[in-house]
Amino acid sequence: MHGWGRTHRDLLECLAGSDAIALDLPGFGASPAPSAAGGAAAYADAVEPVLDECASQVVVLGHSFGGRVAVELAARRPDAVASLVLCGVPLLRRTDRPTPRPALRFRLAHRLHRCGLLAEGTMERMRQRYGSADYRAANGIMREVLVTVVNETYESQLSRIAQPVELVWGRHDEPVPVEIARRAAGMLADARLTVLDGVGHLVPTEAPAALAAAVRRQLAHLP
Repeated sequence: MHGWGRTHRDLLECLAGSDAIALDLPGFGASPAPSAAGGAAAYADAVEPVLDECASQVVVLGHSFGGRVAVELAARRPDAVASLVLCGVPLLRRTDRPTPRPALRFRLAHRLHRCGLLAEGTMERMRQRYGSADYRAANGIMREVLVTVVNETYESQLSRIAQPVELVWGRHDEPVPVEIARRAAGMLADARLTVLDGVGHLVPTEAPAALAAAVRRQLAHLP
């Protein structure tokens, strides 16, 4: 499962030759947006029927946003998910810097807008000025989804995952640094971390061979 703002095409090279399904998550690529906003659990609800169509347990690969959904699936469906391969997933909050707060002007504008004292057009200009690139690019329901997921962390799910988990991380991943992978590995029952030199956040397109090797290792252990 691909990252935010991406599609299944990111994963085609690393899955080549495998018996695999690469999904467009709701709101991306060919998949329509969800009817209501929700976080990783809501996306897992949408993907879970795919697991029920599979004849055996599967290895679930998730990059970034897709990895959020993957850990939710693994925690709730150990009967269907044999193992995980994760890369660049914001599983935990960063400890190297505080979580940024929106600018005071934006917070004030948001409050005025909620009270009906600021026009939608003016509020949207504030969003475009102060929001992140992903936030500015998202609209409607997808913007609400983004706001939901960026405020989620997955300590509870990680503590419940007994399956093997491969963490394949770019050493130069700026949005989701390696320290998050290391901390997540310490919460997992069975984790293997591979750190890739010269690679950033987009592991599926920057280092597809390394990701494919991790997938093959896990496929080899399927019953």
